[in-house]
Amino acid sequence: MNPTTNPAGAAPSAPAHPARTHGPRRERGGFSRGARSPLMTRSLKQKGMRRDSDRPIAQKKPADIIPPLAPNVIRIIPLGGVEEVGRNMTAIELNGAIIVVDAGIQFTDAETPGVDYILANTKYLEERKDRIKALVITHGHLDHIGGIPYLITRIGNPPIYTKEFGALMIKKRQEEFPHLPPLNIHIVEASDKAAIPLTPDLKVRFFGLTHSIPDSTGIIIETPYGDIVNTGDVRVENENGIPVEKEVEQYKMFKDRNVLLFTMDSTGIEKPGFSPSESHILKNIDKIVAEVPGRVIIATFASQVERIIEFMNTARRYGKKVVIEGRSMKNNVDIIKHLNLVNIDHVVPIEDINKYPPNKIMMIATGAQGEEFAALMRMANSTHKHIKLGRTDTIILSSSVIPGNERAIAKLKDNLFRHDSKIITYLDSDVHTSGHGKRGELEWVHKQIPYKFFMPVHGHHYMLKMHADLAVALGAARENVIVPDNGSIIEIRDEGKTLVRLAEKAPSDDVVVEGFSVGDVSEVLIRDRKMLAGDGMFVIIAMVNTQTGKLKKSPDIISRGFIYLRESQELLNEARHLIKKSIESTTVGMNPINFDYAKNAVNEDVSRFLFQKTAKKPIVIPVILGV
Repeated sequence: MNPTTNPAGAAPSAPAHPARTHGPRRERGGFSRGARSPLMTRSLKQKGMRRDSDRPIAQKKPADIIPPLAPNVIRIIPLGGVEEVGRNMTAIELNGAIIVVDAGIQFTDAETPGVDYILANTKYLEERKDRIKALVITHGHLDHIGGIPYLITRIGNPPIYTKEFGALMIKKRQEEFPHLPPLNIHIVEASDKAAIPLTPDLKVRFFGLTHSIPDSTGIIIETPYGDIVNTGDVRVENENGIPVEKEVEQYKMFKDRNVLLFTMDSTGIEKPGFSPSESHILKNIDKIVAEVPGRVIIATFASQVERIIEFMNTARRYGKKVVIEGRSMKNNVDIIKHLNLVNIDHVVPIEDINKYPPNKIMMIATGAQGEEFAALMRMANSTHKHIKLGRTDTIILSSSVIPGNERAIAKLKDNLFRHDSKIITYLDSDVHTSGHGKRGELEWVHKQIPYKFFMPVHGHHYMLKMHADLAVALGAARENVIVPDNGSIIEIRDEGKTLVRLAEKAPSDDVVVEGFSVGDVSEVLIRDRKMLAGDGMFVIIAMVNTQTGKLKKSPDIISRGFIYLRESQELLNEARHLIKKSIESTTVGMNPINFDYAKNAVNEDVSRFLFQKTAKKPIVIPVILGV
């Protein structure tokens, strides 16, 4: 029995082999592949990190106990999207009813090895799912709808309100999850001007704005004390920094509205001025397409649907056939076709590409971020089945660099330039503009909406702080501006007069998708994966005679990512000698043999030895078999 759980409070009994003298005594217990030496454990504790076994079970801190919502108080909880770019999700609650805005995913990076996506933590909503009246969607990008298949049943499968393009994107993605119950989707038509009543106190209204996908909208939640306005992702179409008339018209509706709380996308806040207009980008690309001598390949985000539509119009204008490459690109073109947004009778299958002269071909492809298996990378490294790049090809990368993808894009460009093709990026020419407004655009939107309280959303913490400072600089009272974290509980009290942040927080730990699994990810698990990537693993397989406690033969060693075995024979011989000594010092004379105790002993001894010899800390995995 583990001494920490001895019910009698008595001192634990000594191990069956009292003669063992080297190394500290080990607690008994099953071996886990995350087991660590005392040196490593001390290091983790110095860094403020704890092992799973150090955590108390079912213990709740006072901050985890969320007070009930008082009548006539509005509660706003950003569940995701305010400490990162992605997994946007916000809950608004009033008098026993909840409206959820968006349900996105966050894409992973080197800090989350083995994880497919990261989701907002919906535990707060799961415990109150009977109160959720609607999931309202601002637009069809995955950082706003990608979490729906994983989260919708957890929050009670509420009705979803969205514009038509968003509905089709949701349905298309849902086809990959046939085991889920049907979604209850309500399509809001562009002609619908009236608010949608969800409860006597809550109504929802959509308003048009500019982003980079059709049917992008902002959300107005009407309450008895004023409007809560969420822009979703937003930019301002302009000509040389002057908003076009369409933008002015879109925001006129706010002049006479009582906006209680304004929440707004912060992603582009650190870039000054205005973005180049989409029309300017399209004119530049049109000119390039008109002048290229051969084939033109445009790589962009599949989500840039409005731009893809214009690329198709450009191809028709110059008598070119269009080839679509990339699964997500094909899916979105299917939706474009379904909605009849553009004539696509000049789209041809890639198998027919050689039937046309190169100068009559425009390809629209995925892979501008250097994704390893995307269409453009396969062309670049000469593994594409149908495309071989040459000197007359012109490749336009109509996208910016997503932070973290710099190395992948550099590798992509290296490979593309080896083909002597002409490469054009947003650094060379205006061939891309972001769907997220720069600082000047955000400032202009602020001036169109007279609000009382402001809460920046959608971005890293520093982006939110910069956005908050902008609001104050434009005249907002500092006490009326609040920068949240994921799980922050914001309340508007006194019939809309007071904005407060509670000391308590809603659960905000990461929820991850790993293959078929959706749930919490252990800090220890991620740390082990990073250790495997950094220092590898060292597996020991030893067979012990259960009668004598001695090894039947020299232990086998398997190493992956730690050392090259053929070049480390001296180290291996020393390790085998140590392993034999460590195991037999615990098993000889022990009857029956405590294999868990022996595993822990050899784990500590070998971990210490390998660190002393190599200054590395591979994960040591002992497998001891009794024969």
